Amino acid sequence: MEKNKSNLSVLLGAAFLMATSAIGPGFMTQTATFTTKIGADFAAVILISIIFSYIAQLNVWRVIAVSKMRGQDIANNVLPGLGYVIALLVAIGGLAFNIGNIGGAGLGLNVIFGIDVKIGAAIGGVIGIILFSSKQASSIMDRVTQVLGALMIILIAFVAVKTKPPVGESVHTAVAPVGGFKSIVQPTLTLIGGTVGGYIIFSGGHRLIDAGITGEENLSQVNKSASLGMLVAFIVRVLLFLAILGVTKMANAQIDPDNIAASSFLAASGVVGYKIFGFVFAAAAFTSVVGAAYTSVSFLKTLFKFVEEHENMVTILFIVISTILFILIGKPQTLLVVVGTLNGFILPITLAVILVASQKKKIVGDYVHSKVLFVLGWIVVAVTAFMGVQTLITNIIK
Repeated sequence: MEKNKSNLSVLLGAAFLMATSAIGPGFMTQTATFTTKIGADFAAVILISIIFSYIAQLNVWRVIAVSKMRGQDIANNVLPGLGYVIALLVAIGGLAFNIGNIGGAGLGLNVIFGIDVKIGAAIGGVIGIILFSSKQASSIMDRVTQVLGALMIILIAFVAVKTKPPVGESVHTAVAPVGGFKSIVQPTLTLIGGTVGGYIIFSGGHRLIDAGITGEENLSQVNKSASLGMLVAFIVRVLLFLAILGVTKMANAQIDPDNIAASSFLAASGVVGYKIFGFVFAAAAFTSVVGAAYTSVSFLKTLFKFVEEHENMVTILFIVISTILFILIGKPQTLLVVVGTLNGFILPITLAVILVASQKKKIVGDYVHSKVLFVLGWIVVAVTAFMGVQTLITNIIK
């Protein structure tokens, strides 16, 4: 009975770790920016990205659970040396995202308390360090992500109801975007990258390995945890989209192009809404700092013995470096949108490696991977790779 209760806590923690890693400052910024840019058509972006993300996550989490190996170790078994390349890509992407996450903490605390953004960022870094300095870091991380994840949903829902968005129009454009599907390629790639790109898709799976919830006998639990994480991310995406969309339809709403999300909350609910935004943004940043640091380091620890032996110290160093770089560089919002797109480029590579691994007995043993998931997984690889090329052509070549 005690073990089942413990497993449930870990499964919930893994789900919310994944969800709140996805629902970070980048998610908030991307959602606000694209909703303002393409309006109700963003509903189609959310629908496509959540379906693709769910397929990708189920494939990855199941193979990780059955193989009892982390992503980088699976890659090394597919092709020697490939794990180091994957780990490097994920760690660099995680560091870049964490610079933005630390900046997001600074922005959130600035809204709440009026303190300088860089000072707020330093405080955000200290909170992350305190969390990982604890001997019970894993259990604390589980509780923190569960509580803040739930609070984020409640707070965003409040503003979504307040703005009275055009729900009927959004349902229609979810399957028939007014601007056509070509107009939503870049936003879709960015959202997929921000949901399961880079380190995010591995975050909950690695947490389950650390907790020992692996093997084919635990696949039903793994499926439930993955599904819950994606459901949480989907709910918050829809609520935040509707909240911002409602503001864009309001008469005399003043939206600051440099801080669309914050000004939307201000327009919807005055100073109270603005403070709510600050809390949600800060909460999203704190949980994303946890997710980015935890998973990025977990990618390195089985490849480098020093990292494995000093995991907490390296994680703290990861957060310190992120904080220092933000203070030196700044501009977290621009960085977060760019990194979301970059993570979208990484996804086809990591997912393709996992799909190849799912067919290798030396990795998964006698486990037979779902043919439906396998085929759908390759469709996601092909479509996201195509989207990446299209985005590259649109933004660089043209």
